[in-house]
Amino acid sequence: MIKNIISLVIRKVPRPYLQLVSHHIAKGLSLFYQGNDVECPVCQKHFRKFLPYGRKARENALCPNCLALERHRLMYLFLRRKTNFFTAPLRVLHVAPEICFIGRFEKQQNLEYTTADIESPLAKVKMDIHAIPFPENSFDVILCNHVMEHVADDGLAMRELYRVLRPGGWGIIQIPLFHPLPETTYEDASITSPAAREKAFGQNDHVRLYGKDYADRLRAAGFMVEENCYTKELPVEEVERYALPTDEIIFYVKKL
Repeated sequence: MIKNIISLVIRKVPRPYLQLVSHHIAKGLSLFYQGNDVECPVCQKHFRKFLPYGRKARENALCPNCLALERHRLMYLFLRRKTNFFTAPLRVLHVAPEICFIGRFEKQQNLEYTTADIESPLAKVKMDIHAIPFPENSFDVILCNHVMEHVADDGLAMRELYRVLRPGGWGIIQIPLFHPLPETTYEDASITSPAAREKAFGQNDHVRLYGKDYADRLRAAGFMVEENCYTKELPVEEVERYALPTDEIIFYVKKL
C-alpha cells in the first residue's frame, strides 16, 4: 500500500511542492519503521527498513528521517572517507541540493556553501545551469546530481561547471543509469510529450538517456574523470546495513 502511494505521489505532485512537504510525511511514516536492521550514514538513524521510493518504487530506499536515498548514502560515505570535504576550507557550489545534505553542509564550519537551482525552493540562488552567475574559478568543489538528464544542452552545462571550478578543484556530477547501459547517449529533441519522454528516456521530465559515453562527455567539457565503483570497495555487511546501490558509479571530476 505505502509503495503504491509513494509511487503515485512522485508521479503526480510537482517536484517543488514535493520538496517542501515530503520530509514531514516521511517522518510521520518513520513511526512504523522502528528497528535496527538498517542505518543511514547521513543522519545516523536506524530503522527496521527504509521506505520504498521511486516511480517504480524500490524497496528499502528512502531514509524516513533525512530523506537520503541509496545514492545519497553512498555519496556521503565517499565524501567522508575519500575526500577532504569535511576537513579542508572549501568553497562549494551545490546544484539542485538534496534536502538530506543541505542543513548538514550549511553547519560545517570549513565550508562556504552555496546552493543553487532553477526551480527548487530549497536553493538559495536561482540559477540556470546553462549560464552560471559566478566568475570563473569561483569554487573548490561542485556537487551536481541528477541534473544533466533534465537540461536542454548538457555540454554547455558541463562547460559552465568546469568554468566556475578552480584549477585543482574537484566535483561529483551524477546522472541516473538505466541498466543495461546503451553504448552511446540517446537524445531526440523532437520527443516532447511526457509519455513519450518516459518511454524513451526512463522518466517524463528527462530529455536524454545516458550511455557508456557519459564520462567522455564530461571529458569533452574539460574535466579529468574517475569512474569510481565505490560500493565494490566496501564490506558486504556495510552495503547491506546502509542499503547502498551495487551498480552506482560515482563520477568524480577534477580540473587541472
